[in-house]
Amino acid sequence: MQKPAPPDAADSVETVDVKALNTRVTGALYKKREKIFPRRVRGTFRSLKWSVMAVTLAIYYLTPWLRWDRGPGAPDQAILIDMPARRFYFFFIEIWPQEIYYITGILVIAALALFLFTSVAGRVWCGYTCPQTVWVDLFLIIERFIEGDRNARIRLENDRWTLSKISKRLAKHAIWLIIAAMTGGAWVFYFADAPTLLVDLFTLHADEIAYITVGVLTATTYALGGLAREQVCTYMCPWPRIQSAMIDEESLIISYQKQRGEPRGKGGQRDALGDCVNCNQCVVVCPMGIDIRDGMQLECISCALCVDACNGVMDKVGKPRGLIGYNTLANLDKGAELQRSQIRLLRPRTILYGVLIAVVAAIMLAALLTRPALELNVQRDRNPLFVKLSNGDIRNGYTVKILNKVHQIRHFRLTLDGLPDPEIKVIGRQDHAPLFAVNPDQLASFRVLISTAKANLLSETTDIRLRIIDRDSGVTAENETVFRGPGQ
Repeated sequence: MQKPAPPDAADSVETVDVKALNTRVTGALYKKREKIFPRRVRGTFRSLKWSVMAVTLAIYYLTPWLRWDRGPGAPDQAILIDMPARRFYFFFIEIWPQEIYYITGILVIAALALFLFTSVAGRVWCGYTCPQTVWVDLFLIIERFIEGDRNARIRLENDRWTLSKISKRLAKHAIWLIIAAMTGGAWVFYFADAPTLLVDLFTLHADEIAYITVGVLTATTYALGGLAREQVCTYMCPWPRIQSAMIDEESLIISYQKQRGEPRGKGGQRDALGDCVNCNQCVVVCPMGIDIRDGMQLECISCALCVDACNGVMDKVGKPRGLIGYNTLANLDKGAELQRSQIRLLRPRTILYGVLIAVVAAIMLAALLTRPALELNVQRDRNPLFVKLSNGDIRNGYTVKILNKVHQIRHFRLTLDGLPDPEIKVIGRQDHAPLFAVNPDQLASFRVLISTAKANLLSETTDIRLRIIDRDSGVTAENETVFRGPGQ
C-alpha cells in the first residue's frame, strides 16, 4: 500500500493562515466591552435632564403615599392596584376587571405618543424619560460624588487595589443597592396600602411575594442601571431597531454639521480648518460612548449632552453655537444648517398619530363618563333546561349577579317583563321576596327560580327581560335572557 505523501510547505502555510483567519474573525465578533466614563457637562439640555429626572423619580417614589378619600370602607390610597379585590384605583376612577379595556386604551395612547415623539425628535423618550436612562443618571451622580469626575474615575479604574479604592467601591455599590432596594420597595407599594406594607416589610410580617418582588427588582435595577448601563440600550432594548420606521426626512435628530466642522483640527492656520477643534468633548460626555461626528448611529439616545459640550467649546473659541445640534435628514443631505422656519412639526405622519391619540382618548373619556354605576348579569341554568313542577307549572333557574359600583349599600327590587304571571323566588330567602341588598363596591350573586303556568308558554323559548330597580334612587339595570319550556 502506498503511503500518503507528507504535506508540503505550501499546505502547512495554508493551514496556519486559516487558523489565524478564524482567530481574527472570532476576535471581531466577541469584542471585550470598553467601560465608559462620561464626563459631567453643563448646559441647557443637561439642566433639562436634571429637571426631568427629578420629576420622574419624585412621581415614582412619592405617588404611593398620596391619599384620596373614597368614603368609609374603601381604600384611601390615590393610586392602588388591589389584586385581592380585583380593583385598580386612580384617584376618583375605579376600574373593575371587566373594564380592562381602559388599560388597553392607555397602552394604545402611550404607544402612539411614543411614535409621535419619535417622529418629531427621534429618541427623545430614550434620552430623557426612559427608566433605564433615569436610573443610570442617578447612579452616575453617586459614582461622581464618591469617585470623582471622568479623569479621576479612569485613574481609579487603572490603579491597583488599595484600601482607598476598596472603600470607594464598597461605598458606591452600597448606595447603589440602597437605591435599587428603594426602587423595588416603591413598586410593591402600588399593590398594597403603602404605610401598612412599609411596617410589615421591616417587621417581617409582609407576604412572601412582597419580599420576592423587592428582591428581584433590587437585583435588576442594580444590574441594569449600575453595571450594564449602555449595554441595555444597545443590545437589550428593541426600540433602536424599530425607531427607523418612525422617523422621516423632517424628524429632528442630533447631528454634526460636517460642512461647517471639517476639516477638523487644533491650532495651525484656522482659516484652512473647520470649526471643529477636535477636542473630543462630545465623545467624553456621551453616556453611550459614541462619536456623534460619525453620523447617525443606533446607539445614540438623543440625550443632547454632546450639544451642550460642543456649545461650551464654541463659546471658548469664539465660534457660533450649533456645530452639533438638532437637524433633519433632509437638511443633512443638502449640507445645510437647520433654520427655525424649516422645522415642520405638522406633517402627515405626526398629524395621523395626533388624530389617533385624540380618537382613542375621546372614546375612553366618553366610555368613562357614560359607564353605569350599576350592572346586572343573568345566567340561565343549562342543566336541566327547565323543571316541570307537581302542579304542572314550568320552572327555570337563573344566577343573578348585581354589580354595585357605589361606595354605599344599596337595595334592589327584581322585576320581570315578557312572561305572564311569573312567580319569582330567591334561594336562601325564607320570604322568597325578590329583594336584594348589595354591599358597597361589591359584586353580589343570587340564585333565582322563576316559574309560570305551562299555558303561558306559546313556544319552547320565550324572550324575557329581568330588571333591578334601586329602591332609593330609582336607578335601573336590565338584562335580556330566555325562559325555556316544553311549548304547546
